[in-house]
Amino acid sequence: MNLSNNEKIRELLIKQMQKNPQLKVEDVFSTSFEKIFAEIDKKLEKGKVIVAIEGGSASGKSTLARVIKEIYDCNLFHMDDFFLRPEQRTPERFSEVGGNVDRERFYSEVINSLVNNKVIKYRPFDCMTQSLKEPITASQKQLTVIEGVYSMHPSFGEYYNLAIFLDIKVDCQKDRIQKRNSPIFAKRFFEEWIPLENIYFDKTNIRNRCDMVIPIE
Repeated sequence: MNLSNNEKIRELLIKQMQKNPQLKVEDVFSTSFEKIFAEIDKKLEKGKVIVAIEGGSASGKSTLARVIKEIYDCNLFHMDDFFLRPEQRTPERFSEVGGNVDRERFYSEVINSLVNNKVIKYRPFDCMTQSLKEPITASQKQLTVIEGVYSMHPSFGEYYNLAIFLDIKVDCQKDRIQKRNSPIFAKRFFEEWIPLENIYFDKTNIRNRCDMVIPIE
């Protein structure tokens, strides 16, 4: 059954906006999400699909991923669950392109299980305790979505059937981050995390490697 139904999509997007008051109707509908759902439908006709949703901070990756999950009842994994543990945060690690995420653990716990049709068992990182949570188990599904910066790292980008880049403009990103975070936390985005993201995007040519680039303004 084709799931690219505009009314259903609209209802689900509005539902997500109610959870995230900073989002406006024009913000999410201007990204042409319906084209993404049509492409997913097309891919699913050929078999299992793994989708990556890339993009800068505050570009709407999580919102899009949650809507896809509600429509398709798919597996959803977040790159935020694979932050580096404190002992991994060395100058050498941060000097690597895309080194700001535990890509080794992400590959071994998620990607390797997906491509080998195994049950997925992973331990999300807890930012509050700076440690790994108890394991979460997920069965294989026809569709899997992986959202977050670094999801298209060259170490595992080849395993995706569809890669989407949400290309947020600088002014829009700044406005969203300031609305969502305290001044102290927003400062960390601007001075620490976003510069690392931008180096990763440029050095790995992420935009050109993705199948779809959606402007977010």
